[in-house]
Amino acid sequence: MSSSNPSDTPSPRPGASGFNGVRRVPAPVNEPIRSYAPGSPERASLKARLDSMAKERIEIPVIIGGKEFKGTQRGTAVMPHDHGHVLADYHMATPDQVRLAVDTAVAAQKEWSQWAWEDRIAVFLKAAELLATKHRDTLNAATMLGQSKTVFQAEIDSACELIDFWRFNAGYAQQIYEDQPISGPGVWNMLDYRGLEGFVYAISPFNFTAIGGNLAGSPAMMGCGIVWKPAGTAVLAGYYIMKILEEAGLPPGVINFVPGDAVMISDYVLTHRDLAGVHFTGSTGVFNSMWKTIGANMASYRGYPRIVGETGGKDFILAHPSADPMAVAVAIARGGYEYQGQKCSAASRAYVPRSIWNTVRDATVGMIGDIKQGDVRDFRNFMSAVIDKKAFDKISEYLADARKNATVLAGGNARGEKGYFIEPTLVETADPAYRLMCEEIFGPVVTVHVYDDAKWHQTLKVVDATSPYALTGAVFSNERQGVREALVGLRNAAGNFYINDKPTGAVVGQQPFGGARASGTNDKAGSRLNLLRWLSPRTIKETFVPPVDYRYPFMGAE
Repeated sequence: MSSSNPSDTPSPRPGASGFNGVRRVPAPVNEPIRSYAPGSPERASLKARLDSMAKERIEIPVIIGGKEFKGTQRGTAVMPHDHGHVLADYHMATPDQVRLAVDTAVAAQKEWSQWAWEDRIAVFLKAAELLATKHRDTLNAATMLGQSKTVFQAEIDSACELIDFWRFNAGYAQQIYEDQPISGPGVWNMLDYRGLEGFVYAISPFNFTAIGGNLAGSPAMMGCGIVWKPAGTAVLAGYYIMKILEEAGLPPGVINFVPGDAVMISDYVLTHRDLAGVHFTGSTGVFNSMWKTIGANMASYRGYPRIVGETGGKDFILAHPSADPMAVAVAIARGGYEYQGQKCSAASRAYVPRSIWNTVRDATVGMIGDIKQGDVRDFRNFMSAVIDKKAFDKISEYLADARKNATVLAGGNARGEKGYFIEPTLVETADPAYRLMCEEIFGPVVTVHVYDDAKWHQTLKVVDATSPYALTGAVFSNERQGVREALVGLRNAAGNFYINDKPTGAVVGQQPFGGARASGTNDKAGSRLNLLRWLSPRTIKETFVPPVDYRYPFMGAE
């Protein structure tokens, strides 16, 4: 029997998918890296978008509940390699807007978490496809111009890695939801994977566009509401990520885009009763401060906030006496100088045996002399500028120290008149405890300690004990015994450990990323381990025929 009255049509229940069947997420495959070789169509297309974006000066709003807001203060997004060139003016959230963002995220989470998981995931799968196709040039161009990444570094970050995060996380989510307990006779046991009640505070850094999309995206995919504070030096790329997610159908309020003063925002957000979690990438000092604030406010929260962070690193390359000298030299050049050494995983210290040092040194110095550095729109450049004046001044101070207290073998100069350019620099020190071997620099500076071949085992202990960090590291050895000894001796020195390869370039689905010690909570971005942190499972037991007599058989008469 049919009815023409719309009011007689039942409304869908929250979470109803309107679909009977077990849906399968498309099998994730790593997004192919485009070459951008001369004459290729992708090169011409990206060059055109770089040219048009460089001529734009857009206005970036605060986005809360799908609505755009203006702040009372503004910041500017500039090209680090041409710091007088403004790409965008962005609004900084006011205290009232921060409060609104939190309230909006909490309210949105209540409905969003009731959606069928397939429907939530569909939003991110569509976002991945939009990025892989129509928005690839825009996000790559924003990353290149706004964060001074070369075309290759942008392609592997803002295109491939972010696409991979969204697609692989969808597959991992399905694996999690499919993990159900066994059931005994007459009983049906289930796990209900609930998104965290409240909101998650996502704080993303400048150095990887994909990290911003993942810090906000992974907890959102699992049913959480998000307040996202992007780095001011990456706000341009962050804004375009928000626009992609909106186009993909992300409901208003699930992710709220709140650029602005980090201290003001965090002071409110971190003490809010509904704080359910923190998803952070940045400095160890900031993360420690946030953890301290949360610890001091534990009695005021609705629940125990999940704290997930990836922080600093002092990443190493260790060469065994059997190592291939050219392989070590290339690892130093690529691992230490790609993206100006501004990767959490970038090689910053190296230990090379005396027997191969001369070859490694000469080869590395030769590569440094061949490296071209400049505007990212010139695709012949291997490097560009560091992110801002604060970074430029900090790295410059380390270079001055190296000139006084160590030996600068190549590079060592800084030029900040037009762009924040730091030359790729190779330093040699006889002291394995020298500050450039111990402190995080976050720039294109690699310091080498040359050790006597007979001191291989002692050097393993030095590498392990020198730094408080434990993010990435690499060993080069053509003897399996050297590999085995490094695997054991440095087991806790790096969360991502590389054998005969540079310590950078983790790929989603292949090398889940994260470190321990002072490098973070090691919750492995790009794996199901990370997604589990944004869930609060509920166990459900359904008994089909419940007992109606309280007595047990053992209670019968003798």
